[in-house]
Amino acid sequence: MAFVAIADRDHEQEHHDPQTFLTKYVWSQDHKVIAIQYGGIAIFVGLIALGLSILMRLQLGFPNTFSVINPESYYQFVTMHGMIMVVYLLTALFLGGFGNYLIPLMCGSRDMVFPFLNMLSVWVYLLSVLILLASFFVPGGTTGAGWTLYPPQAISAGTPGVGMGIILMLVSLAVFIVAFTMGGLNYVTTVLQARCKGMTLMRMPLSVWGIFMATVLGLLAFPALLVSAIMMILDKTILTSFFMPAMISAGEQLSYNDGSPILFQHLFWFFGHPEVYIVALPAFGLVSDVLATHARKNIFGYRMMVWAILAIGGLSFVVWAHHMYVSGMNPYFGFFFATTTLIIAVPTALKVYNWVLTLWQGNIHLRVPMLFAIAFIFTFIHGGLTGIFLGNVVVDLPLSDTYFVVAHFHMVMGVSPVLVVFAAIYHWFPLMSGKMFNETLGKWHFWLTFLGAYSVYLPMHYLGFQGVPRRYFSMGTTDFLPESAQMLNASITVSAIILAAAQSLFFINIFMSLWKGKKAEKNCWGATSLEWLTPDQPPKHGNWGHDLPVVHRWAYDYSVPGQEQDFTPQTVPASEVPVGRDHGVTHESMLEEFQEK
Repeated sequence: MAFVAIADRDHEQEHHDPQTFLTKYVWSQDHKVIAIQYGGIAIFVGLIALGLSILMRLQLGFPNTFSVINPESYYQFVTMHGMIMVVYLLTALFLGGFGNYLIPLMCGSRDMVFPFLNMLSVWVYLLSVLILLASFFVPGGTTGAGWTLYPPQAISAGTPGVGMGIILMLVSLAVFIVAFTMGGLNYVTTVLQARCKGMTLMRMPLSVWGIFMATVLGLLAFPALLVSAIMMILDKTILTSFFMPAMISAGEQLSYNDGSPILFQHLFWFFGHPEVYIVALPAFGLVSDVLATHARKNIFGYRMMVWAILAIGGLSFVVWAHHMYVSGMNPYFGFFFATTTLIIAVPTALKVYNWVLTLWQGNIHLRVPMLFAIAFIFTFIHGGLTGIFLGNVVVDLPLSDTYFVVAHFHMVMGVSPVLVVFAAIYHWFPLMSGKMFNETLGKWHFWLTFLGAYSVYLPMHYLGFQGVPRRYFSMGTTDFLPESAQMLNASITVSAIILAAAQSLFFINIFMSLWKGKKAEKNCWGATSLEWLTPDQPPKHGNWGHDLPVVHRWAYDYSVPGQEQDFTPQTVPASEVPVGRDHGVTHESMLEEFQEK
């Protein structure tokens, strides 16, 4: 797959530049504009989820102090916070945002293969967000069934938002999956069919590998969520019994019969655990590129990193039931899923070792992107180690419904990916905007975020070991909980408020830099990958001017011995600068193939 027909026919393709404001910034088919649209929508809805988390923390830290927070609204906040953060923020931001912006640039393409479909995907995503937010304003409000939406509770009387709230949630998820599929087909096809000359698979940056594999996982896993959402809508509206067993409610026999709530759990978690890696794999790729660039050193074990991404993707489909130990399970199945959970930790650990070895003896520049990338390694190791606890059936059973799970989940799926988001935005901000951000303000943002996150989630592990249950609106009078538990909850709430307020520094920095920031030098970080080598910065429509680039080496030729510069771009021929390491693909063999073409 060294040469691709689409790249070879570049001059035969028509590239229509946008002519009006609407076609340039609203109904744009430019992947870069679409990426910023995805990112803007995702961050907007993420801020709503952040606000909901603060309301939850106010109740937990200072119970029954705020009259606006009642049990029904609390569970609605919990549900919407979880669903927005996991699906509508992180999935959309990593794949729709970074995937859209970076894939064509890093692969040497002019745009996505299907630009019109790409434009449709972001507007369908916006529609899914609007449907979701509309559920706040229907009678009964949004659903309060918990972000996992387990039946029969989710559609049974007594659950907040059991009317239109749950229906709008399920419809929104179905629409989101349509949007993801439109975008996902674009990402996969562009990576496989629209790479420029010389860009072999083993020369692609790890960011592209991570986003590519995450997209494949999504295309395989999201259908399970789609069918479960449709089936639950049918259970709710026309009283089918896919998930609803025979039930008596308020003394009356309901119409449901012989449905299986456990079936929904299997479908949800068959999507749900690959979803962890739909978020994690792009983060792995992005942080790898940030670390290599700011350590001025080639990524350690590139091939191993690629195969680890592929292994993690494959194994993610055989570990889902470790989320279901407490639902009742044959011990042999528990043993199987506990074993696969430990096995998937192996390629994940390999990536951690490779990141650390990439830093070893590197020329580390502790700029803002690097600080966030290194912080990610800390939080990911921490979250991964607690995952080993919960992967063991015997340990998981007493901890499953405690704050230990909340702490673990947020360290892995909350703090770690968000740190990578900040690292990536700061790293590629000069490319996207042509401006430099304020380094001092960025470092203030980093330290408040990093220390604030630990002050929130580290104490939660202690609360979990004390047996403090999650999902409770109020603990009331409990003999088994010490006074320190409530004191910790109060301190966590204060820390969470400070942490949330600290994010304003990020937005101040970004908007002030866009307004009157210093102009960024071209390739200001001294990176080797193609996105920094475009004729214009920020890249214009079509990215590459008249000719597409030709790649002669991998994306990590940093600090090659004997060279004046400490980086060699991918477009520099081996005849000018020797290739540092290219995994068996020699310049001579590539040149012969070019001549044959």
